[in-house]
Amino acid sequence: MTTQNPHQTPSSRIALVTGGNRGLGRSAVLALAASGTDVVLTYRAGREQAADVVAEVAALGRRAVALPLDTTQPDTFAALAATLRETLGTTWGREGFDVLVNNAGFARSTPLGGTDAATIAELVAVHLTGVVLLTQELVPMLVDGGRVINTSTGLARFTGDFGYSVYASVKGAVEVYTRYLAKELGPRRIAVNTIAPGATGTDFGGGSLRDDEAVRDHLGALTAMGHVGDPDDVGAAVAALAGPGMGWVTGQRVEASGGMNL
Repeated sequence: MTTQNPHQTPSSRIALVTGGNRGLGRSAVLALAASGTDVVLTYRAGREQAADVVAEVAALGRRAVALPLDTTQPDTFAALAATLRETLGTTWGREGFDVLVNNAGFARSTPLGGTDAATIAELVAVHLTGVVLLTQELVPMLVDGGRVINTSTGLARFTGDFGYSVYASVKGAVEVYTRYLAKELGPRRIAVNTIAPGATGTDFGGGSLRDDEAVRDHLGALTAMGHVGDPDDVGAAVAALAGPGMGWVTGQRVEASGGMNL
């Protein structure tokens, strides 16, 4: 699915956002588009959602393409890279892209005494293995001076519900990987950073942060800004990290939490 704007030029900045059909990924896509960036977004199951986001990007005057991707299936990454290369050429007249946002993810409860190996493996597959291997596959197409933005969580700094222990731990591993990647890609002037959302009103954790006023009030009271975040707050932070003024910032963890648990 694609939409084209005949007024675009081949020099348009292009970002790839995994899991861009919903939640924080959707907000990142729209914030990037609003800042003047065209977007390739991936989706695992939400094809219709992805089509809606493509249309929203078009309404902002930018160009978007949606591609299917399951980040738990690294044996498909080479094919995704080939499709992306073809898409960049046919849609933009480009061989490379400018920004990679590793956003795709999910949460599973892993309380002590109730955690199984399959759940751990699934969390690692999406949040670490998929991030490392997909980045490795796509970095050759990332232009010099580009950006990589990995997604972590405020829970890697402060302790929340015990059920998020493995999720937060894997995100902590992503933060370490980000620093190593920043050093390795530094000679190409590619800035690599982590965005770490705090409590944000999405469907995370069953949607309580979005729908349960008691939960929202409790977590808002722990936040310097006095309320939980909106997905667009995080999307704007992603777009800022991707912007031209942040090229000298690399290897950093940027927490977008409104000052939670300071």
